[in-house]
Amino acid sequence: MNLFYQPNIPQGIFHLNHEESHHAIRVLRMNEGQELNLTDGLGSFYLAKITKPDPKKCEFEITGNKLAKPKPFHVHIAIAPTKNTDRTEWFVEKATEIGVDQISFMRCQNSERKVINCERIEKIAISAMKQSQQVWLPRISEIIPFKEILKISADQKFIAFVDSSNPKHLQSVASPLKKYLILIGPEGDFSNEELELATQNGFEKVSLGPNRLRTETAGLVAVQILNFIN
Repeated sequence: MNLFYQPNIPQGIFHLNHEESHHAIRVLRMNEGQELNLTDGLGSFYLAKITKPDPKKCEFEITGNKLAKPKPFHVHIAIAPTKNTDRTEWFVEKATEIGVDQISFMRCQNSERKVINCERIEKIAISAMKQSQQVWLPRISEIIPFKEILKISADQKFIAFVDSSNPKHLQSVASPLKKYLILIGPEGDFSNEELELATQNGFEKVSLGPNRLRTETAGLVAVQILNFIN
């Protein structure tokens, strides 16, 4: 099934954007009267029928819709973008496929990248959402200072930081059916000051396993663990 994205259906916008229209009409060679499967990325799945097969602005009419049941847990990953942008984009794609509700990029003391292309990253998330047949698009933020991230509320807050005094694994301390926020540091790891600030603000140090992981791998492992326990 090909799933198309139109976030403004609730506002009465019943046409695809240029990119989605081109894919439907030029690539898939869809015609007037054929059915479209759509999502608004906000939890709704729509059935529609093409009324104007224009490759620049494909118009449709809604014939049915179904609201997906919200998940009983919420996964929010705050991650420092990697120096290599491909690795950050890989994380966004795979985390979206597995199931992540919110991704916040954060600027840490040891961050090597302080700018991201949020528009491109959102396109990657949209593509991953459609490919994995989901109807919830994760919220994605611009880069936020580390201290601002600490102010975000959650039921359980974790910071992935491994040292000799940190034997706790995320899987053993995360409880099911919670709103989670987990911090994933940059290639140079969190500074001691950041670690202290996080623990003072209610974050618990956790391990993601015995191996040393790259930033993007650590983020994906955290997403997988939190989905697994739920």
